[in-house]
Amino acid sequence: MPSRYLNARYRGVTPYVPGEQPRDRTYVKLNANETSVPPSPAVRAALDDALVDGLGRYADPHCTALREAVARALDLGAHGLDASCVFCGNGSDEVLGLLFLTCLGEGAPLCFPDVTYGFYRDYAGTFGVPARQVPLRADLSLDVDAFAAAPENVVFPNPNAPTGLAVEPADVERIAAADRGRLVIVDEAYVDYGAATCVPLVASNPNLVVVHTMSKSYNLAGAHVGWCVCAPDLAADLADIKFSLNPFNLSAPTMAIAIAALGDRSYHDACVSAVISERARTTDELVARGFTVLPSLGNFVFATHPALDAVSWNAGLRERGVLCRHFDAPRTRDWLRVTIGTRDEMDAFLSATDELL
Repeated sequence: MPSRYLNARYRGVTPYVPGEQPRDRTYVKLNANETSVPPSPAVRAALDDALVDGLGRYADPHCTALREAVARALDLGAHGLDASCVFCGNGSDEVLGLLFLTCLGEGAPLCFPDVTYGFYRDYAGTFGVPARQVPLRADLSLDVDAFAAAPENVVFPNPNAPTGLAVEPADVERIAAADRGRLVIVDEAYVDYGAATCVPLVASNPNLVVVHTMSKSYNLAGAHVGWCVCAPDLAADLADIKFSLNPFNLSAPTMAIAIAALGDRSYHDACVSAVISERARTTDELVARGFTVLPSLGNFVFATHPALDAVSWNAGLRERGVLCRHFDAPRTRDWLRVTIGTRDEMDAFLSATDELL
C-alpha cells in the first residue's frame, strides 16, 4: 500500500526485481550474473591510507581520471574518440537511467526486445517514456530488420539477457544508420565474454551510445561502476543532467578501485577466459543430459529440458543450496538462466541437477 505522499505519476510503476541475495544459509549463487572471484590484486593496493585520508573531501564530480582510464582501456584514440566521449555513472544502471531521463519521454518514445533486461521496461514506466516491445524471432535472436524499421529510439543488450545471443556490429550499425534522428543505445554489459564491441562505431554514428559495466568481467559488482561511450555533445548533456541531480555520483574509493582494475588487463583477460572455458564445459554437460542450451556469449547460459519443468528445476536447485534465475513470462517460462561460476560452483550445480533428473 503506497503512502499518501507518493506522487501520482508513480502509482503504476512496477519496480525492478534484482536477483535475490538471501542470507539464511550459504548458497552457490548463480542467479545474478555476478562472481565469487575477487577483483584484480591492484584493487586492494588502491585502497591505501592515502585514499582514506582524502575522504573528507568531495570526489571529482567530473570523474576525470576514471574517464581517462576508460579511454585508455578501450583504446578510444585508435577510433578517433577520447575521454570527452565517456560519461561515468554509479553502475551501468545509473548511466541507463540518466540516458532515459536526458533523452527520452513524451515525444521521444522507445522500443526494446520483448525478452530482455527488465530495467528498460521499469525505467520507461518511472520516467514516463512511451515504450513498445519488439518480439524476438522464434529462435530468440534479435530481429535486426524490425529494429532498423522502428520509428522509436532503441535500446537492447548485446549480448542479450537472459538469452546470451548477440548480433554483429554491422547489424547494430544498420539499425543506427536507418534513422539518424533516433537514439540507439547498446548495452554491452556482457560483451567481453565473446561478442564484438560497437565502441568503434561511435565516431561515425553520432546517434549511437554504447554502455559498459564493471560488474561482470571486472568482478566489481559490489563497487558498481559503469560508463557509456557516445558523441561528446551527448556526454556533456548527460553530465549536465547528472549535475542537476547528483554531482558526486561516484566516490573517490570507487573510482580508485575502477582505475586500478582497468589498469590490470592481464588479470581481467584471465578471468574472462576462465568463464568462457567453464561456459563451454557447462553447456556440453547440459547438452549431454538432454538440455537445449542457447549459444551464449554472456557469463551465463539459458537452458531448458523437455522432461524437467523450469520452475521445479529452479526450486529443487534452491533446496540443494544452488540459486539460479527463472523468469516467469510466456516466452521464458520453460527456461532457466544459470550464471557461470567457478568450476566447483558449476560442479555443484550439475550435481544438484542430476539429482533432480
